[in-house]
Amino acid sequence: MSADRKASFKQPPRHVIDTALSQEVRRNKALEEQKRRRARRVESERHIDLFADLNLGLSDDEGGDNKDPDIVREGIAQLAPLLPRSDPDLDSVPSRESHEASSAAGAPQTPTSSKRKGRRKKGTGSPSNQKTSPWANKCMYAELLEMQETESWTGGDDGLPSDLETGWVALAPVPVGKRCLAISHQGGGTIGAAPNTTIRSRVLGKPLIPRFPSPLPSDTVLDCILDQNWKENGILHVLDVIKWKGQDIGDCESSFRFWWRDTRLSELPPSRPPTTLASPSALQASTQETGAPIGYRFTYPTTFLQIPYYTNTTFAHFVSTIIPRARSSYRAQVSIPAGPNDTDVMDIESPQLTGPALRSVQVEIEPDGLLLYVAQAIYESGTSPLSSWVPLSAPVTDEMARLEQSSPLDVFERLVQRRLTRDVRSIKEVDMLP
Repeated sequence: MSADRKASFKQPPRHVIDTALSQEVRRNKALEEQKRRRARRVESERHIDLFADLNLGLSDDEGGDNKDPDIVREGIAQLAPLLPRSDPDLDSVPSRESHEASSAAGAPQTPTSSKRKGRRKKGTGSPSNQKTSPWANKCMYAELLEMQETESWTGGDDGLPSDLETGWVALAPVPVGKRCLAISHQGGGTIGAAPNTTIRSRVLGKPLIPRFPSPLPSDTVLDCILDQNWKENGILHVLDVIKWKGQDIGDCESSFRFWWRDTRLSELPPSRPPTTLASPSALQASTQETGAPIGYRFTYPTTFLQIPYYTNTTFAHFVSTIIPRARSSYRAQVSIPAGPNDTDVMDIESPQLTGPALRSVQVEIEPDGLLLYVAQAIYESGTSPLSSWVPLSAPVTDEMARLEQSSPLDVFERLVQRRLTRDVRSIKEVDMLP
């Protein structure tokens, strides 16, 4: 027994030698599992299996000389499980008629206690009784792309997906910020004026800021990134769409979800920023290079920016466009209330929203990396190999180790460049054949 333990101890870990646990294999298994779940869900919603054994009885030709029609005694009873089940709590409550009947029959009545149970003090409840938020861990987390770079690379497995050029969607640049969910609720009042939206954390599902007004329609859920400087620029980056007006968009493929995201967000009316400023002393401070007063602070996001996506994921497009965009900062235009000395002002043409004049300023967005999604994958909660993350900087806590380690995005660019060079060389060799 001890000899076996020593032998296994000296062997590499199982996840290293077992190729079945590679990211490529797990990705294919996850995609096939998604397809099976979708097929089962469609079949269950159609209830095809319940109608397979339905029988309308014998026809007139098959009935013979029997004058009495046959009574169909099967078929509709099989649909009974489709009826909504009654609430067991409501079934256990006796009706008024049964209570009066039992009283008239002289049945003993159970006295009700007039004393109310004492409330449990805060913090004394058991952890099992504490309710978790329904929005906790609802985001789809991407796995870090597992890449292997060797000097003597001969075209083997480098960690890049085999169908990267045909079956993936790229998002870049992914901004620096906090991952969250933007949820719009049912509510009355004017759209964009009544507080109808909350920002919730990705892990616990707790609200990050108080409810605020936004032009999002009711019953909409967006996967977002709250910009690291949102109090200065009021920007909320929209990564993905899970639900829109109560319609589940997460069951659609990635390429369609991103198209739907850009199309629907472009149709929303503009949102006015809050007019609350920080303090009179801060307003007298110097201005930034963009011209925005330093004292102005957003109390909630007002600008919804879509993270650009690319369906053209060829190696040449990665090298020329996507990767340079993933490592470069960019500027975005936001609106803030105009001050008394501002000359360049504008007004949002919206009959529903009125307020002071606004001015347009330019803010800079810092990049954080590149996201890859399988084009045929649907949105699912939790960590999934169907989405891969290529950060701009290595996720290392030690500063010295960070300086010594190459950037994952740089490694990704070198691997893509090798693939591109290999493909170009193969094409030239084919053209040289007689």
